[in-house]
Amino acid sequence: MNPLGFAESLSLFVDVVQDKSFSAAARRRGLAASSVARQIDALEREMQVPLLTRSTRALALTEAGALLYERALKILHELMDARSEVVALDGSVQGLLRVSCVPAFGRRHVAPHLPALFDRYPALNVELELTERVVDPLAERFDLVIRIGDQPDSALVSRRIGSQRYVMGASPAYLRRHGTPQRMADLVAHRLIDRQHSTSVRGWRELPGIDWRQPPQFALESNDCDTRRLCAARGLGIALMPNWAIGEDLAAGRIVELRLQDAPPAEVSGIHLLRPGGRANAKVRAFTEHLLLSIGSAAGWVGAAVPEARGAVAAVPDEALSAP
Repeated sequence: MNPLGFAESLSLFVDVVQDKSFSAAARRRGLAASSVARQIDALEREMQVPLLTRSTRALALTEAGALLYERALKILHELMDARSEVVALDGSVQGLLRVSCVPAFGRRHVAPHLPALFDRYPALNVELELTERVVDPLAERFDLVIRIGDQPDSALVSRRIGSQRYVMGASPAYLRRHGTPQRMADLVAHRLIDRQHSTSVRGWRELPGIDWRQPPQFALESNDCDTRRLCAARGLGIALMPNWAIGEDLAAGRIVELRLQDAPPAEVSGIHLLRPGGRANAKVRAFTEHLLLSIGSAAGWVGAAVPEARGAVAAVPDEALSAP
């Protein structure tokens, strides 16, 4: 098997392992499943050892397959890095850049800035995957991933691109009709908007200070951040949301931030751009610089400080309260 053919076989093998099936890997590449199976068979003959155990229900790596998969990931990354560095010797930004990000952040703070990026670098192509799962850029061959929250030590190179804190907020119309809560206990008389099946600090149920023996009314529970933001801005209830999600609504007065007297301190966490180790290539540097420049002029959420007044309720402008 020639070196180029071997590299292509390794790439296909990695896809099959990650997709856990021949058919899924075939769909990704626009091939027939039988063609993928034949290429993996050829790789096993070349290696003279079985790499996968096949059954009607699943594929599983053999010991040799697990070793090859681990080495293949490193080989393919090195090949992509070598290609990117050679192509970028003239300083040009071109080729495919694979980026992963949580959906709501990607829709609000990544996708809107891509047209300007393409205007500047027309030879660049971006593959943007919006997903809630934690993506491993090394294992899944992504150039960059955007993660929210503190990141554990790892082999990834991290660049902090912003800060996140959670904000309690409601529309002026809702506060006019239902009143403005002053303390946490007041929330039992209000309609709340929450994450669906909340199991983390991102939901109301994890906040101390609420008597859950008399729980508030959850008017809406949704796993979609933009749905919760839109409903809060339209007066459905009080939402607990990240500042980057509702920064524009706060600036425009569509949502008013509530600072209850006994609310728990707002924890601030980072928003990070992560990439595999090694020297960043030209397209990674171009995307990073463009994103930092773009979100730096966003609606006040980047680097936003936690309000100093702990015992105050946010003032609601008279004109905002009279808005429909």
